[in-house]
Amino acid sequence: MDRNRQIIRTSYVGVAANVVLAAFKAVVGFAASSVAIIMDALNNLTDVLSSVITIVGTKLSSRPADHEHPFGHGRIEYFSAIIIAVIVVMAGIGSLMESVSKIIHPVEPRYTAVTLTVIIVAVGVKLVLGRYVKRTGERLKSDALIASGADALFDAVVTLATLVSAGIMLLWGVNLDGLFGVLISLVILRAGYEMLASPINELLGSRISPQFVARLKEEVMTFKEVYGVFDIIMNSYGPDTIIGSLHVNVSDKMTARDIHRLTRSIAQRVYEKFHVILTVGIYAISTDDSGLGRLQHDVMDFAASQEGVMQVHAFYYYDDKNLITLDVVPEDDVKDAQAFVARIEDSLHRRFPSRHFSIVVDHNYSE
Repeated sequence: MDRNRQIIRTSYVGVAANVVLAAFKAVVGFAASSVAIIMDALNNLTDVLSSVITIVGTKLSSRPADHEHPFGHGRIEYFSAIIIAVIVVMAGIGSLMESVSKIIHPVEPRYTAVTLTVIIVAVGVKLVLGRYVKRTGERLKSDALIASGADALFDAVVTLATLVSAGIMLLWGVNLDGLFGVLISLVILRAGYEMLASPINELLGSRISPQFVARLKEEVMTFKEVYGVFDIIMNSYGPDTIIGSLHVNVSDKMTARDIHRLTRSIAQRVYEKFHVILTVGIYAISTDDSGLGRLQHDVMDFAASQEGVMQVHAFYYYDDKNLITLDVVPEDDVKDAQAFVARIEDSLHRRFPSRHFSIVVDHNYSE
């Protein structure tokens, strides 16, 4: 079963569980003439909305690419997660306002065997449902499912807090309903904020994980013609669509035909192993120990040793101009790029007075 079908199936389970739970509460509520239980049943029906949003978002995101959206519609899934997270935040705000009201104007709650039974059943169902949906979301890397599962778990926590409050009230006559509500509301608000952060970061373009970068580099370096991997850039267009690029160092003795074969092989391997659509650029380097190779080694080592330099690559020597160009990646604390370039070029001129230098400031997008 593919990823989208698993997400939709899990969401249908969420819909069915909430509908059954709502029906159970409604029957018990009307039989016991309990407005609280009837209102809680309506709350379960609103929880169905999270699962419906996930289903609709997943189906829309799975639509194929078209002329207006050449990279597909995968990012719709992030919007689904944002909508569910907003619902959680709104629920947290509403719960906080109601809890504060209970503290300011306390009302002594009344609990019966029927209401306590409903509370216990609701906690059990919501805990099982929440864990199932959230774990499935984490396995499938679905922010929408994770948010939906978290929503169910928060409902269970809120209901459990009600149960604990009821126990304290029945045993010691102390009403902590409002205080418990405030604490749980704050937890929900914080979690809602964290739930918003993940899909928003994906839409803004977050940095890929160091573990993924390491695995990608390791795989590309298995090609014997590759002497280094640089300039890794990855753009996510949904959980299943990543488009990126990188550069590799290759010997300047390779022919265009050899390079074509190599870059095509790398792109194919990366797609098969990581499902990344990759463009591969090249930097030609000298592998000799004398002449140009020695100059390249000395210049690269000297530039890399300068303060504030994170990485040096893309060495190229123009014979007709006696000009050496380099790409230099500054460390994160370097703020003035112009002064940084001037300092590096000045140091290189003093170390290699017979050469001219042109430094290009590159950026660290992945490490």
